[in-house]
Amino acid sequence: MTTRFWIGVASREHVRLGVAGGFSQLCHGKAHPLKRMAVGDWLIYYSPKERFEANAPCQKFTAIGKVVGHEVYPFEMFPGFVPYRRNIDFLEADDAPIRSLIDQLSFIKDKNRWGYAFRFGHLEIQRADFEIISTGMLGHIPVYD
Repeated sequence: MTTRFWIGVASREHVRLGVAGGFSQLCHGKAHPLKRMAVGDWLIYYSPKERFEANAPCQKFTAIGKVVGHEVYPFEMFPGFVPYRRNIDFLEADDAPIRSLIDQLSFIKDKNRWGYAFRFGHLEIQRADFEIISTGMLGHIPVYD
């Protein structure tokens, strides 16, 4: 099976909750993006904002981890909101500002409107892009095969 590489988009505040809990939620709790990933795939989070309800920009890659959970499962966060989650083994990593990486990333087609690439909240990226971002976050490329 071929390893695939993904980016999820969430506020830094929400990413931190997922890292602490060892899970991923994507696209406001939808199951489908999580089901696209397989055990052994890698997920990097991009955070456009610091907090979901605020406008303070973050514009950094804020977490990196490997999909370890086979199940996509519902989790009641509070009455009436039951998002889906998937278990992720997150690595200790530094945030990596996107601006210094934009010119190197192939999935950003329009370098002047780079935020457009993240509009759907979950996207698959090429191995080379994963290696560029992971090096910025970890100082090296993690072993993934």
